[in-house]
Amino acid sequence: MLKSMWKRCGWLTMALACLLYLGNAASIAYADGQTNAYNYSYWGEAVRSPAAYEATTIITGTGLKIDAFKEPTDMHVTADERIYVLDSGNSRIVELDRDFNLTRIIDSFDHDGQKDHFKHPQGLYVSDDGQLLIADSDNQRIVHLNEQGQLIKMVDLPQSDLLKEDFQFRPIRVVMDKGERIYVMAEGVFDGFMEFNSDGSFASFIGANRVSVDPVEYLWKRFATRQQRSQMVMFTPTEFTNMDIDEEGFIYATSGDQTGLPIKKLNAQGADILRREGYYPPQGDLLYSNEKGPSRLIDVDVGDSDMYSVLDANMGRIFTYNGDGYLLHMFGGIGNRLGQFNTPVSLERAGDRMLVLDKALGEITVFQTTEYGRTLHEAVRSYFNGDEEGSAKQFAKAADMNANLEYAYAGIGKALLRQKDYAESTQYFKRSMEREGYSKAFLLYRKDLLREHFSWIMSGLILVAAGLVAITIVRRQRKGTTNAGIK
Repeated sequence: MLKSMWKRCGWLTMALACLLYLGNAASIAYADGQTNAYNYSYWGEAVRSPAAYEATTIITGTGLKIDAFKEPTDMHVTADERIYVLDSGNSRIVELDRDFNLTRIIDSFDHDGQKDHFKHPQGLYVSDDGQLLIADSDNQRIVHLNEQGQLIKMVDLPQSDLLKEDFQFRPIRVVMDKGERIYVMAEGVFDGFMEFNSDGSFASFIGANRVSVDPVEYLWKRFATRQQRSQMVMFTPTEFTNMDIDEEGFIYATSGDQTGLPIKKLNAQGADILRREGYYPPQGDLLYSNEKGPSRLIDVDVGDSDMYSVLDANMGRIFTYNGDGYLLHMFGGIGNRLGQFNTPVSLERAGDRMLVLDKALGEITVFQTTEYGRTLHEAVRSYFNGDEEGSAKQFAKAADMNANLEYAYAGIGKALLRQKDYAESTQYFKRSMEREGYSKAFLLYRKDLLREHFSWIMSGLILVAAGLVAITIVRRQRKGTTNAGIK
């Protein structure tokens, strides 16, 4: 009886332990903003991490003493940190200065001597010299204004043999490069982004996603009749969800491709050149519940030093990566506390601050970097700019704040590798599980070691060879003397 009771207690203890373990794991892996921030280890496990950003304030239309924001969909921050909010439901653009003071409202423009208005615009881009491009969706056009809000040109229904006769031009997002070429993400377009010349004429499509094929559905189609195939869903490329452009004219894009490559960096030819050299490809969350599913990335913001951030609509999280594809940190979540969102749709970086636009709540949450975030960013910047010594110091400081950040040890190893301290760099690469870096550092260390001791090694080999020759000669002489004595 007693033995049976102890056995039951043992099983109960094990069950409670498993529940506690799973509960702790879930609080890390599926954090919704109520637990600490986290990162992913080399093994794909969620590990706790200090917060890189903390929410400081919320900006609303009523707080600016204007009408409340109504379903805002996009925003843009210029190099001098002027903030433009696309208040789609009110068909207007609200401009703020870097201190979040209202500067002006753009809700109309002069068009051929008459006042013209926007109609439920969805996308906004502002160049460094203040030119505005508005994806005026329901008016089926792109409106190009100068800094004073005066019309430069309209881009409406494009004419090309590449487009179907019944094509409806409904732009959703827009960016412009330094050559004033305009790139448009349009609704229902699966061929990539639409590229327009500086005069507004249609040029081509770039960066189309590959077709995503379900093997089971493909096999079923092979055996289905023509009538059955006509009723099935066609295999079409995944649509992009958002875009941004960096200083060099490369387009960063997010897509709904949750099983392939949801983040891309496109060059002028539309080829994807995003580096994915981290522990896993940039994709948002690695761990997720069946209920929520994988990350659905709906926006991307490009910062300095090749760092970029993406917004996950499913869980309201922002993931920041460096140029090599290593996850630096994440923050945010879905909820009703400060720093959480209801329906996040856009993010922008303004210096050391990050702004996240919530469509349903009609507000902007402002995040400020913590000491940990600033240290990690400065480490990446120093390495990017070739300051190996400064980079190693900042990475070491970040590692002291977060021992779980394996990337910091890899950063120290890379900095030491550039300084030609191969022996020390191998130790940090080993600690960070960075195999490629370790192999390179070890190879260079071995070459350096051989080069440094080459004279001693060669002298030793020569002495050994000379000794072997001498021993051989002596043995032959002794053997000859012995044979002569026998005769």
